[in-house]
Amino acid sequence: MNSAAEKIRTRVLPKQAVLIVNAMSRSGADVFEDVRTKLIAAGVDLVEAHAIDNPDDIEPAVRSAIARAPMVIIGGGDGSLSSNVDFFVGHDVVFAFLPLGTANSFAGSLGIPKDIDSAIDVIANGERKWIDLGRIDGDYFVNAAAIGLSPMIAQTVPHKLKRYLGKVGYLMWAFWCSLRFRPFKIIIESADGRKEKFWATEARIANGSYHGGVELIESQRVDSGEIVIQAVTGRSIWGLAWSWFATILKLRARHGTTREFRGTSMKLNTRPHLKISIDGEVCAKTPVTVSIARHVIEIAAPREGQF
Repeated sequence: MNSAAEKIRTRVLPKQAVLIVNAMSRSGADVFEDVRTKLIAAGVDLVEAHAIDNPDDIEPAVRSAIARAPMVIIGGGDGSLSSNVDFFVGHDVVFAFLPLGTANSFAGSLGIPKDIDSAIDVIANGERKWIDLGRIDGDYFVNAAAIGLSPMIAQTVPHKLKRYLGKVGYLMWAFWCSLRFRPFKIIIESADGRKEKFWATEARIANGSYHGGVELIESQRVDSGEIVIQAVTGRSIWGLAWSWFATILKLRARHGTTREFRGTSMKLNTRPHLKISIDGEVCAKTPVTVSIARHVIEIAAPREGQF
């Protein structure tokens, strides 16, 4: 077989899969039966399908699925994806996903429209693609982590507000949290020992380009081979609001509100020490080492020109 034909063959997605839906995600329980029916109609042979409403049951279900099928489909928000991606590392199993959360930033980073039908089309007709994962002290994550207002929101937002109002609920709670927010000193040390220290109101640790459903780190891609730290500079909460506003509207002024640092590994600290939300879930605290794990899992990705 010539190299071109071999390349095409190896990029074909498996047709057998296990489906695991986080029924606690914003729309997981509501769409489970519809998703299962549509996947089968699209030609995906579902070996098993599970809607899981107990968080303690998700990890064993994913581990079991990886041992039983060549592709595992996880339906949920960014937090569901990130908390289970570690189990795929080192296994010849394709990681596929259905965006059922509030922001669905990972789908945005991959160029997948955030509706269910498009995600199913990718799983049925897309291709295998190697991607990088970010790491925070050895813990893998798929898309982005954050320091500042985002962890405050993620840790305190009422579940019902998040579930039923989605982004509107997030914005309401973000305004409430902003009243108690304080700026911080950030210290970034590169692999060669150079240090930068300055005031910031938010910092993002990015493997992908989207965070909070918005394209914040336009220069980053999930197969770049580098991790990015992007910090919103200054001490004003209004400066942070302006940075988000300018970024959402793609104003030229957005570039003057942030600083970016790129590398394969960097040390990150803050004064005071702060919690870190990883793909929407608070599970780390500064100081940390952030790094990139190059091409460690295969995902179901859109074909060129699919959307």
